[in-house]
Amino acid sequence: MSLIDLNTTKSPHILVLGMGGTIAGLAKEPGSNPLEYQAGQVGIKGLLEQIQAAIPGDLKLASRQLANMNSKDLSESFLTQLGIAVKDSLKNPAVQGIVITHGTDTIEEAGFFLQATCGNAAETLGKRVVLTGAMLPNNAPGADGPNNLLGAIRWASTPLENCPGGIYAVFSGKVCMARDLAKRHGTALNAPLMDSPTSPIGLINPSWLSGVKAVELAWDTDFPIPQAGEWPWVEILTSHAGARAETITHWLSSQVEGLVLAGSGMGGFHEAWAEPLEKAASKGIALIRTSRTGSGTTYRDIPEKDPIGCRVAGSLSAPRARIALQLAINAAKQANLVGKPLTWQDFFARIADLPEIR
Repeated sequence: MSLIDLNTTKSPHILVLGMGGTIAGLAKEPGSNPLEYQAGQVGIKGLLEQIQAAIPGDLKLASRQLANMNSKDLSESFLTQLGIAVKDSLKNPAVQGIVITHGTDTIEEAGFFLQATCGNAAETLGKRVVLTGAMLPNNAPGADGPNNLLGAIRWASTPLENCPGGIYAVFSGKVCMARDLAKRHGTALNAPLMDSPTSPIGLINPSWLSGVKAVELAWDTDFPIPQAGEWPWVEILTSHAGARAETITHWLSSQVEGLVLAGSGMGGFHEAWAEPLEKAASKGIALIRTSRTGSGTTYRDIPEKDPIGCRVAGSLSAPRARIALQLAINAAKQANLVGKPLTWQDFFARIADLPEIR
């Protein structure tokens, strides 16, 4: 492996973008307390130097540090920066693939965002964008980051005849579509994809591959990336025992443009929300209903009839539905500016109705 200068090279290479996270974190007492650490302490070049000996010698890598943060603090402006960097790099003929190191807390949102804004470009150009990260800090015994980074680089450079280009994620030797990332465990080493449809990197599952191709066939146009200061304001609200009407009415006098409603079970709301949700819809606030369980499908008019103006999220979790709604509202605004009478519902349906990989 050789690390090359991103500013001067025209040689074919894999681009590695650093966003920080646990994979770049350091624990004060790694041997006795590895879970007490500070994220985003090691630069991307340092992470690559640690695995340099294990990477094939003919593979060229270039790196760029976009951020070095704790991903719990991920903002829309950082997503814009990441999306533009990926989009521009995909257009570069010298870039064969892209690997992104990212914190696992919000990798679900980042993966879904990249699928929605760069997925078609990656597939059309025949390049893989691969997210990875870690559950243990860099200096912890048995740290999972190095192997995850190696696996991501391996997947980014795997021949296209094995699997098409697109937006993927790699953890613990397995690959999934980045849109399927779902961290549902606080400490398990494969937490970001343990509940996602996956395939081993070295022996691709035919059923999974068939699902990937179906999704990519259906996704034929990428959404525009919102400018840093133009992301629509969308919040997630969770229904629970003792939920109050004020949970909804609080937002009626704000500038919020959308609410993702994480209901119980199949997406049911507390009865106290019924009247204020009607008021929210009448004010033009976009409403999306999903389930707080984090998995499964939310169906239209089940378990009760949906409020007027409320759209179901399908298989999208609340964090993914929020990103989808933000992108849909932004896309509708952009379409209206050029005289296309499209609504956020038109764009949201394109995301929520994509095929599921089972």
